[in-house]
Amino acid sequence: MMLSLWALVLGFLLDLLIGDPHFIYHPVRLVGNLITVTEKGLRRFFPKTKGGETAAGVFLAVIVISVTTAVPALLLYLAGRISPEVRFVLETIMCYQLLATKSLKDESMKVYDKLKAGDLPEARKAVAMIVGRDTESLDEAGVTKAAVETVAENTSDGIIAPMLFMAVGGAAFGYFYKAINTMDSMVGYKNEKYLYFGRFAARLDDVVNYIPARLAACFMTAAAAFVSLDTKEAWRIYRRDRRNHASPNSAQTEAVMAGALNVQLAGDAWYFGKLHKKKTIGDDTRPVEYEDIRRADRLLYATAILSLVMFSAVKAAAWMYLV
Repeated sequence: MMLSLWALVLGFLLDLLIGDPHFIYHPVRLVGNLITVTEKGLRRFFPKTKGGETAAGVFLAVIVISVTTAVPALLLYLAGRISPEVRFVLETIMCYQLLATKSLKDESMKVYDKLKAGDLPEARKAVAMIVGRDTESLDEAGVTKAAVETVAENTSDGIIAPMLFMAVGGAAFGYFYKAINTMDSMVGYKNEKYLYFGRFAARLDDVVNYIPARLAACFMTAAAAFVSLDTKEAWRIYRRDRRNHASPNSAQTEAVMAGALNVQLAGDAWYFGKLHKKKTIGDDTRPVEYEDIRRADRLLYATAILSLVMFSAVKAAAWMYLV
């Protein structure tokens, strides 16, 4: 248990130092490839009906989750048969690859740098790399809001949630979470192609993120004090607006972020050429500005560090109790 905890801590530190180098083939891309290949096979086998596509989506989830969890678990087991040290090194690398703190900050700062330079077209291209909405017609405020919102949401999805799963069950359990989250990002759309096929994956993602999203919101509220943001307003807006989203989880950290920055986020957005009416989150206390991206990143780092400390303390306490 303690070796698993140290693997998580060192993996977190490696992520802060190295991030996600593009020249290294990320294992989540393998998960994505598995999803793509499995989807093609299932679509050929199941009928193109509501029931057929729904059933195919269930089979997709079972296959992808099973493979994505079993392979890391087997590798860790085999590494442990060699020596505890080899297993520890392998699990540290896995934990590092499952976290995205530095890469999220780096990608959002690319948007910040383009906005600061006054290059709106390039800023739109940069933010398009990290959001799912249409960005071609966004103004400076729209680009900034999109970047801040994705930092807020991915603080939970990309950092706190996998960290929690790894703290509970090690790297293999982290891959269990990542399989579900990756499926949701690839097939969990409410469009003609994935309305039924991706429904099970989307619902499963809502379930596994329910607790992490709320923990992330609490940690983010507390962390706001460490980076001189408005903790009181963060908590007020969280309690008021945390349900202002179609997803039960997405508005949790977005509401905290909006309150901490004293800005209004969310609202209507275009996806695949179609306007989606969405509630706003937060009060329009002041205009959104590109410096809010840097403030959001500081809150991201403070939240990640606080979460690691809290999860580590709980796991260490559990270990001492069991021993």
